[in-house]
Amino acid sequence: MPITPVHARTLLAVSEAVIRTASRAQRKERTRQNLLDVTLRLIGHRSLASISLREVAREAGIVPTAFYRHFESIDALGVELVDESMRPLRQMIRDTRRGTADKIDIIRGTVAILGRQVRDHPAQFRFLSRERYGGVNAVRRAIATELRLFTSELTIDLARMTAGLDWTAEDLEMTADLMVSAMLATVMELLETDKRHPEDEQIILERAEGQLRLIALGMSVWRSTARD
Repeated sequence: MPITPVHARTLLAVSEAVIRTASRAQRKERTRQNLLDVTLRLIGHRSLASISLREVAREAGIVPTAFYRHFESIDALGVELVDESMRPLRQMIRDTRRGTADKIDIIRGTVAILGRQVRDHPAQFRFLSRERYGGVNAVRRAIATELRLFTSELTIDLARMTAGLDWTAEDLEMTADLMVSAMLATVMELLETDKRHPEDEQIILERAEGQLRLIALGMSVWRSTARD
């Protein structure tokens, strides 16, 4: 069927509308990401509770009312920052655990990912460390939820790796919690390293790997007290 001038004009109008919609969506996403980046920069040495919506909007180059097109409040923006900081780390570590059978390789891969993420995104991890016990309830709860997800996912994988050892759910969760706590302590140490001495980072990561290996070694000989 030949395309008539009317059909051609209709197709052109539809194409232009699609392009405009896509362009608006892209601009909106860029502004949203800019708000997140600006906030992360503003709280480099401050708490989230100390900044205002107007301050964030001004630094992002938008009017305060435009802020609400992306987030309903600074608290909501902070919750999104938690997700943006934690989700990629959880995904990468999850992929490492599920793509490798050997426990030592899993531990080495996990520590390497943790070190790389802290090195590449220090502002995000400083934000998480500061706000974990900070003054914004919604953000504090979001961080706690992410850590519970981290522990829960690790518990599930530990159940797979300890099949046949007759461990209880409590044993698995306790071990996962020990590992997550060790990783959190490693993050804190990495954030305090002097960039002029990269060897310090390597020492911290080697110690972290040793700690996780020690926990893994204990897994093989642990006898559940729940069965005594």
